Amino acid sequence: MAEAPSEPIAFPFPEPPSVRDLPPELAEIRDGESVVEVKFPDGISGWMVTKHADVRKVLVDSRFSSKVMASAAASMSETETGKLMNESLVGMDAPEHTRLRKLVTRAFTARKVEQLRPRVAELVAELLDEMENQPRPVDLVKAFSVPLPVRVICELLGVPAKDQETFHAWSNALLGDWSQVVEKEAATVSLVGYFGELIAAKRENPADDLITALIKVSEEDPTLTDREITALSIGILSAGHETTANQISMFLVHLLNDRDQLEEVRANPEALPRAIDELLRFVPLTTTGGIIPRLTTAEVELSNGKVLPAGAVVLPAVATANRDPEVFADGELLDLGREHNPHLAFGAGIHHCLGAQLARIELQEAFKALLERLPSLRLAVPESELRLKSASIIRGLESLPITW
Repeated sequence: MAEAPSEPIAFPFPEPPSVRDLPPELAEIRDGESVVEVKFPDGISGWMVTKHADVRKVLVDSRFSSKVMASAAASMSETETGKLMNESLVGMDAPEHTRLRKLVTRAFTARKVEQLRPRVAELVAELLDEMENQPRPVDLVKAFSVPLPVRVICELLGVPAKDQETFHAWSNALLGDWSQVVEKEAATVSLVGYFGELIAAKRENPADDLITALIKVSEEDPTLTDREITALSIGILSAGHETTANQISMFLVHLLNDRDQLEEVRANPEALPRAIDELLRFVPLTTTGGIIPRLTTAEVELSNGKVLPAGAVVLPAVATANRDPEVFADGELLDLGREHNPHLAFGAGIHHCLGAQLARIELQEAFKALLERLPSLRLAVPESELRLKSASIIRGLESLPITW
């Protein structure tokens, strides 16, 4: 086993030349020391854990706190961004998280989410109709990948169509990297003000949407405040569309690189749900696959015997966990027929993604239609010309020129 470095490793790691590849440092860490100290751009040091067992432990063990981490971030600055982080589901632990999650799931049930599938399919068809009428090549990011989840999430929440482009810009800013402090704050202030007005309007004129449903829940249970509805709405907006938008484009690049597997799925549409789950495992949302660090509230021993002290910042590297050879046979290979697939793409434990089912529906319907309607779909530029978005914690493409 390699010796642990004496100094923290600078993070994030440099991106490799191909948009499909992960930084090689991640697999080297997982297959070596497995837990290493890293230094973030803001100068704070923390621990990166990379094996499946340890990453899952970080996600489910209550000694790894989201609330304490969010509170620490919020205490550094009295910004709206910091306050909102502290008030959001991702910034809560039980029992506060349990209370709020139960309330929101009353308005966001699995049955209600599945009922959205026909509307998602309609939106997919509308966007592909528009796309097929455009001159080629077409930028899939602009024409399809972004507008689909934006329209789905905005319709779900009850955001008017005229505001959807503005919402995407605000959401994009929220998910900026460490350098985008001013932009994040401006977007947060705008969103808090907008949702405050929208909640008041929905209270006066109810509609068939999630915000109205949350208002009804708050009327039955006054512990759900308008501020919490605002925080929930902003969380659903940012997490619910920016992630899926980037996954559509990134998944397609991986599929187009493996035509044999793509054609197998095209010939067997019933295999699509399993293929989407494999792409969720294999293609990470971020360089590490993890977004929200945790803070330890007590000493914790990990699988390699490493003991993390109380008060340690911990980053779970979901990307390497999802390729851990101890859990996934040939984990570094994309296998669209993979049967055993306990991936952590949607997290685990109490913070398992609230919108996981909706994301699967959008991805399934998007690729079902793309494969059916565009059998000769291909990149319009060499893959080497594709570029990842800059200044974003989400790993997505600036553009994706395609033709057919």
